[in-house]
Amino acid sequence: MSDAVLTVLKFCLLALLYLFLARVVWIVAKELRGTPEMAPASPRVATPPPAKTAKAVKTREWRLVINEPKAERGQSFTITGDSTIGRGGGCTVPITFDTFASQVHAKASPRDGDLWIEDIGSTNGTIVNGKRIEHPIKLRKGDKVKVGETLFVVER
Repeated sequence: MSDAVLTVLKFCLLALLYLFLARVVWIVAKELRGTPEMAPASPRVATPPPAKTAKAVKTREWRLVINEPKAERGQSFTITGDSTIGRGGGCTVPITFDTFASQVHAKASPRDGDLWIEDIGSTNGTIVNGKRIEHPIKLRKGDKVKVGETLFVVER
């Protein structure tokens, strides 16, 4: 091969190396930034609570209870609204002890009396009853949710 071809190949290899390093730095910086803070809620006009009817159904709250690791077993988190799960400080369900969990790993949301969970771009994925989830799924009482190395049991 001629010297010109070898020089071009060297520069291509060097460019690929720099692209790879830039991607690594970008991912590490994203992880170090942590959980984004929520924007302050806009002020709303206070409305009176809805009138209670005789047929009002008492809803029970969903909870995620840590089953593994043993050192954290029994810790319970009540899910009342959209809740984030991860090792970031701003998560509703903080699992700061789990280095395999992403900063913001998954989101649990109660909808129409059911509890739904979805993976939100985590590195290691979210596992429900031994299967990795690709889209939001409905949870039932007793389901096992694995986020990183932490295993939750769904309770109601």
